Amino acid sequence: MKSGLSRTAALLAAMLLGALLPQAHVASWAIRWLVMGMLFLVFLQTRLTREAVHRSHAVLLLTNIALGFAGWYAGGLVGGRDVALAAFFAGITPTATAAPVVISFLRGKVDYVVAAFLLTNVIIAALLPVFLPIVLGQATPEVFGNVLGSVGLVVFGPMLAGWIVRRVHPRATEWPAKLRTFSFGMWVLALFLICANASAFIRSVDTPLHVLLRIAGITLAICAANFGLGYLIGGRAFRREASQALGQKNTTFTIYLALAYASPLIALGPTCYVVWHNVWNSWQLHRVSRQRQAQGET
Repeated sequence: MKSGLSRTAALLAAMLLGALLPQAHVASWAIRWLVMGMLFLVFLQTRLTREAVHRSHAVLLLTNIALGFAGWYAGGLVGGRDVALAAFFAGITPTATAAPVVISFLRGKVDYVVAAFLLTNVIIAALLPVFLPIVLGQATPEVFGNVLGSVGLVVFGPMLAGWIVRRVHPRATEWPAKLRTFSFGMWVLALFLICANASAFIRSVDTPLHVLLRIAGITLAICAANFGLGYLIGGRAFRREASQALGQKNTTFTIYLALAYASPLIALGPTCYVVWHNVWNSWQLHRVSRQRQAQGET
């Protein structure tokens, strides 16, 4: 239990310190490399096979897309264009690069989440050049190349490196278990930098409080819908995995897109989502730790 409590405390402390130290956003360039490091460790022990892909993955993908447009519509009703776009960027975000890492901490089926991650990131990246002009009302012909390059580096770089290292040194598959604490530390540091970035955004924009509260509120609703619907979609076999795959979002990806094609205010949509899904992750780690203690595990 102490381990679970310390992990929960570490996540909450990272978010709080990030909010209090917006100056740390100057190091936000390190987020990508921290995520790539975590993914490298995940790919060392995970191989994507046909058996890892299930029908529920297609439902997850369609739900991911649908919630993006549902958020856009609902945001327009409650707060106008800015809130609608903030909700869209939060809802359309694909599965987080760190989701396989988190599900490994929760002792779930990592290969299921890896498959969801690859499917949602690649397909949504391919569809965004079509979707963005619809919601923004402007053409973005260069977005596909930018997105493809980003996904290729962050996802396929660690995947290729993991495959090469496994081939050269088969015992490297033992590294992730030995480096579990180190991997968690990278996740905490990335969360700190993301929250510092969010704090810097909020301090730099001159926006009425009610608009910020509406963005925070609608992204909270989207987050709850994602985790809840994922739990239902996964069925008995993959409840935790599908919930994590749909609920934990690759927000650094859509924060970049929002900044590039909209504004810092719109980027607060996926930025607020960072807080909500990590609060839920903290609670999950705490709950799983209590379950293990009840079962006599360490």
